[in-house]
Amino acid sequence: MPGIISRIKQYARSPQGRRTIAQARRAASDPRRRSQARQLLGRLRGRRH
Repeated sequence: MPGIISRIKQYARSPQGRRTIAQARRAASDPRRRSQARQLLGRLRGRRH
């Protein structure tokens, strides 16, 4: 599926994509957000098993 990958790359290079990436990096550096994400992933993994 090279079409999807190229679209993602194109979006990441756009100004809106850069803003989104910057927001994600800020959220990832926040310890509270990181623990929330970890809990969510744990719940999602728990449902699969």
